[in-house]
Amino acid sequence: MDDIEAIKQLKARYFRTMDTKDWDGMRTVFTDGVVIDTTESGGPAIAGADEFVAFLRDTLSGAITTHHGHMPEIDVTSATTATGIWALHDVIKWPGGTRMEGSGHYHETYEKVDGSWRIASSTLTRLYMDVTPPAGG
Repeated sequence: MDDIEAIKQLKARYFRTMDTKDWDGMRTVFTDGVVIDTTESGGPAIAGADEFVAFLRDTLSGAITTHHGHMPEIDVTSATTATGIWALHDVIKWPGGTRMEGSGHYHETYEKVDGSWRIASSTLTRLYMDVTPPAGG
């Protein structure tokens, strides 16, 4: 498999493990020192794979999520590094009825570690984010 296809499969695994709440599987998509920046969409910047997975576990506890990544622009910059931009559309439904729908982009870097590609950094930018409170709330 070529590097670009491997990175596409890596990102697909990221989306699938998030939506299925497979936190152990999600941990494998990141380098240990991954830096995730969601500040442009109202979230935190977090350093460390374990810390980010714990944040997601807490934030999405009980939620139903659907994440779709589209139209990747991937550049392999060396034998062990790459960059990528992915279009995103997501929907999150939390217990209690709050719903969020949005679109934006992931701007990422990747590193090949022990022969496998991993996400080394990810910045989420938003084009829009609509939050709907529970009915009657």
